[in-house]
Amino acid sequence: MIRDEETLSILLDSISRFVREVLVPAEAEVAELDAIPPAIVAQMRELGLFGLSIPEQYGGFELTMEEEVRVAFEIARTSPAFRSLIGTNNGIGSQGIVIDGTPEQKAHYLPKLAAGEIIGSFALTEAGSGSDAASLRTSAVRDGDFYVINGSKRYITNAPEASIFTVMARTNPTLRGAGAISAFIVEKDTPGLSLGKIDKKMGQQGAHTCDVIFDNVRVPASNIIGGKEGVGFKTAMKVLDKGRLHIAAVCVGAAERMLDDALNYALDRKQFGQPIAEFQLIQAMLADSKAEIYAARSMVLDAARKRDNGDDVSTEASCCKLFASEMCGRVADRSVQIHGGAGYISEYAAERFYRDVRLFRIYEGTSQIQQIVIARNMIKAARK
Repeated sequence: MIRDEETLSILLDSISRFVREVLVPAEAEVAELDAIPPAIVAQMRELGLFGLSIPEQYGGFELTMEEEVRVAFEIARTSPAFRSLIGTNNGIGSQGIVIDGTPEQKAHYLPKLAAGEIIGSFALTEAGSGSDAASLRTSAVRDGDFYVINGSKRYITNAPEASIFTVMARTNPTLRGAGAISAFIVEKDTPGLSLGKIDKKMGQQGAHTCDVIFDNVRVPASNIIGGKEGVGFKTAMKVLDKGRLHIAAVCVGAAERMLDDALNYALDRKQFGQPIAEFQLIQAMLADSKAEIYAARSMVLDAARKRDNGDDVSTEASCCKLFASEMCGRVADRSVQIHGGAGYISEYAAERFYRDVRLFRIYEGTSQIQQIVIARNMIKAARK
């Protein structure tokens, strides 16, 4: 962890400059080719962006939650594809190992993840289980010193680039719910593991997802995270608060970028002899966006600090994810509206961001799941 404002400022300034000078100019190319240039990936490795949240002893920065969301504010001011590539190494692709991995698992995989030498991916969602993650059907059957995994996963982020997968599988067919689920580290070259075709998505070109299929995949028993069965789902839940705060921060950064673009356009675009920024109805959209972004940023920083203090932030994290992702969608809509006809043309970033940010209200728990979490936590607290 940094915990030093001067050092953190240097990191944030470096990332901000990298975003402005390297990533933003490459946005159109990434969207057109649906790929991030290898030279940019190499620069991301050099900056240490793949190991932001991984412990220092394994080569990462081990940022606190507050430090991490402040980094996310900066890196989200460009195409979400760039953040997505490093996101799994810093989030769900590594944190299961960080939190519950055995010493051997940590020593073997975390240095490679921190260096960006390998990409981690988190395989939970299936065709029949998304929000209801505990109903997954992928099975892992013990066979001597191995487990045999069968099943398939869907919409798995960074699967085409991944070297290792954290796979949630049912190890006890007689139990229902979370207690029957275990987490496994599965390497991509393991026989029987195959990938589906890369999904064609509404937005976020350059960030890839696809199905992951397991056909009698034999995994060493030593690759079960934590060394024992039945804790995999609990491991996944432990990283949810962190992931939701991170995505909420990404929503803030993306919204700030869209508002800047909209404001600059409104100052340049003239109608009736004056910049459209002078018209009160345009000003209303700008002002509403600014106020909502400020509110979301304040929420995220407050929840991050509480998490760093050791507080249970399940409710706060869901509040942040719900508000920030919905806010981001509203800002995207206003940005297109302020751009007018230009906002519907791909020449302007407003059109691309409008599609890109729609996903924020779906992954890391849909807005509706966040509402359920918040309400249930409120009811539980009231009954104590």
